[in-house]
Amino acid sequence: MGHGMSAAPRGFDLFSLKDQVFVVTGASSGIGLAISEGLAAVGAIVGLNSRSRERLEARAKNIPRSFALPFDVGDLAAGEAALDGVVKQHGRLDGLVCNAGARDRRKLEAVETKDFRALVETNLVAPYHLGRVAARHMLARGRGRIIFITSLADSFAMAGDIAYPATKAGLSGLVRSMAVELGERGINVNGIAPGTVRTEMNAGIANDPQWKAIVERSVPLKRWAEPAELAGAAIFLASAASSYVNGQVLFVDGGTSILLFN
Repeated sequence: MGHGMSAAPRGFDLFSLKDQVFVVTGASSGIGLAISEGLAAVGAIVGLNSRSRERLEARAKNIPRSFALPFDVGDLAAGEAALDGVVKQHGRLDGLVCNAGARDRRKLEAVETKDFRALVETNLVAPYHLGRVAARHMLARGRGRIIFITSLADSFAMAGDIAYPATKAGLSGLVRSMAVELGERGINVNGIAPGTVRTEMNAGIANDPQWKAIVERSVPLKRWAEPAELAGAAIFLASAASSYVNGQVLFVDGGTSILLFN
């Protein structure tokens, strides 16, 4: 290449997000926080979203160049206004990580249709809406990354958790349909399916003897993941390193999904 032409990134530069603007939903704790820290560590300016401004501002103090972006993902108008505001302020939106989600661990008899609908709204309709708004901004520049945090439950189910797998299977479908539609226009869309992660949401079950036995039996690595172990997958899917990866769900599950008769 002649002088003055910038070479394609190589080595560590493949993973750089220097000065790129990302928004991560559900970022005040757990996986969302860990992903935000990871993206910021490779140079991204990260908008941290959750419902609590107070918690976000406390987190933002410890994450360089991050900023609080409080809204409830279930409030579609608020989400749209927030993303529009990011573009107005920073001039760009390079990536969106839809991580916010809810769970309702109950049986069929207990989960009424209205409860099921509420979970679909949070786990599937909200990511669709935010993805659609983000895509509009990204299409204007002809590039971008959308990452949906799905779950092992996008392909598997367990007793006493009737509603969640349907919402996550829908989200995996959304990864594929958006990837097909947006890929040729410069936006790669992928998913990350975490396995058992030691988050605040799972704190209640992490030390439960029954869950200890489940992890021992069904996770080949025989341990819970720490939230920080999701950051590498997110950096990969957010960066130039994954330029030809589109429509995939990367399972970060310690091998749980490949183990038979567990």
